[in-house]
Amino acid sequence: MVSGAQLLDILLNGLTIGMVYVLVAAGLSIVFGVMGVLNIAHGELLALGAYFAFSLATGFSLGGFWVALVAVPVLVGVLGAATERQLINRVYGRGQLAQILLTFGLLLIIYDLKRLVWGKSPKFYSPPSVIDQTVTAFGFSYSGYSYFIIAVGGLIALSVWALLRYTRFGLVVRAGSEDREMVRNLGIDVDRYYTLVFGFGAALAAFGGVVLGGYQNVSLEMGNAVIIPAFVIVVLGGLGSFRGAVVGGLVVGVIQSAVSTFLPEIQGVVVFLLMIGVLLVRPEGLFGGSTTRIDAGRSEPSEFVSELGGSVLDDRRRTRLGVAAVAALVLVPVFEGVLYSNFVVSLAITVLIWALFAMSLDLILGYTGLISLGHALFYGLGAYATLLTLLYVSPSAFVALGVALAASAIVAWVVGHVAIRVSGVYFVMITLAFAEIVHQVAVKLDVTGGSSGLFGAPEPMYGLGPVGVRFDEIIVGIEPFAFTGDALFYYFLLVVVVGAYAGVRRLTKAPFGTALQAIRESELRARFVGYDVRSIKRQAFVLSSTLAGLSGALFALYTGFVAPELLNWINSGNAIIMVVLGGSGTLYGPMVGAAVFTLIERQLSSLIPWWRLLLGVLFVLVVLYLPTGLVSLPSRVRALRARGTDGTAAGERSTEVDVDD
Repeated sequence: MVSGAQLLDILLNGLTIGMVYVLVAAGLSIVFGVMGVLNIAHGELLALGAYFAFSLATGFSLGGFWVALVAVPVLVGVLGAATERQLINRVYGRGQLAQILLTFGLLLIIYDLKRLVWGKSPKFYSPPSVIDQTVTAFGFSYSGYSYFIIAVGGLIALSVWALLRYTRFGLVVRAGSEDREMVRNLGIDVDRYYTLVFGFGAALAAFGGVVLGGYQNVSLEMGNAVIIPAFVIVVLGGLGSFRGAVVGGLVVGVIQSAVSTFLPEIQGVVVFLLMIGVLLVRPEGLFGGSTTRIDAGRSEPSEFVSELGGSVLDDRRRTRLGVAAVAALVLVPVFEGVLYSNFVVSLAITVLIWALFAMSLDLILGYTGLISLGHALFYGLGAYATLLTLLYVSPSAFVALGVALAASAIVAWVVGHVAIRVSGVYFVMITLAFAEIVHQVAVKLDVTGGSSGLFGAPEPMYGLGPVGVRFDEIIVGIEPFAFTGDALFYYFLLVVVVGAYAGVRRLTKAPFGTALQAIRESELRARFVGYDVRSIKRQAFVLSSTLAGLSGALFALYTGFVAPELLNWINSGNAIIMVVLGGSGTLYGPMVGAAVFTLIERQLSSLIPWWRLLLGVLFVLVVLYLPTGLVSLPSRVRALRARGTDGTAAGERSTEVDVDD
């Protein structure tokens, strides 16, 4: 029997964390509603506010918390406005993918800046004693600081509502969310309002970070912990709806509090299930409508995913470079122990696995225009299916790979059947939701090893039934060209990756690939010419996800270990970085991006602790100045040289004309 005091405690706990969600989601929703920017780095702005508050609260012996409560939102708001002015406004009109990618790069930069300045260990600061004490009323005792968060959060939400409702600023913001071009035509400086709105959203997130930092510890991961529920809340309430953000934040907070008390085993998945259910019934969200940026649900071409396939290199040059690359890769184990250690072979194996994963994502991102933040679901699923098969079914690597491919394809068909019904930001969020659900399930179940993962599988046997070999037990070739162990697995992996690339390349050159690119450019036109758009997108999603499952399965075969971290959405973000870094829509570009990313992560991380900062800066530069990826860099350089030569020649001709005149 649940007592009234317990119910009240659950309600107040939910309202406390719900108010933090409101502050974060409200800023996120306002920014999206006016600017159409889905800011992946918004959670890091909250964490930045918490760290600034820690410095002020511990630096001032008296009143530091109150100073932080006022100064930190202003400071982070100014930083947000400067970021919008200097970076984000450069990608307006280049598609939502450009904005998502740019803010993901900013996420990496801010994350490492926090670690450089404040270190890895959690930080603590306490609110003033006047609000940090137990309050007892009518026999019920509760934290005074929680009451403070609820009251101040409610006051901030009410003030923002009044600002949007009754001021000129709010009028322009609301009009801009409806029709920004109309507002621009009225002579209003929309760009200035964009800057103010982004700064305002950053300030709200920072305020939430200040109060949250006094409620729990301040850590590097607190931004990631908050941003996912914030995205869920924004989608639940309706993209761009402030009312939806407020109601959604409070509802999610109370639901999480109740579930953690009564059904803790499903605590991590209930909110995502709620979001999926709402989107399937009402795709625009609870408070969204026809005027609430429903264009966010439509696929939007971007220079990152349009007019790229095959345009960076012609077929003859691509074939020659491909043969040269494969030949170079074949030689990697040959010089092991001569020019380098086994570490290089191990690093090359990691590169090939990530290259296959990145290529699989490019099939739906670069060729179909679908942005998935849940692709890590299939990478992790393939790894888990492989190791479970080796542990409990058969030691055969081929049987394990078959099970992994089948499991990935079946789950991809189910997820695709649901996710393909929506597009744009909604597709991003549904794929993310499915990945997070499976991630939480993997942490909870005993069969998956829980949070510790699975290990201890027997060495894979490459054969069927009782007939087969283990790479560690055989030697192929003669000295000095004798290979065993990792070297043999490397060649096996290379054959699989090259075969997968050749198969997918052939498929993209077939009518199916033409249909994908037609859908990417315009779903409406593709539908008019007779394509079954939903069916084709689902087929592409299943094929892409199955290849991602294959890459995860190969990872499990090599390491003999899997963990829930493989399913983390950050791995999906890393794959997107690889795709765009190398060059989306080319298949080989993402593989190049995977190599660059892996080398930066594995090599620089051991030498430079702030490698994410370098990667984030590199990624931002690519998004801003090289949207077609690193593979297009030579052609860009040639074009710039040609332009410079033409300009010089033109200048010389112009000078001659002036003299003659």
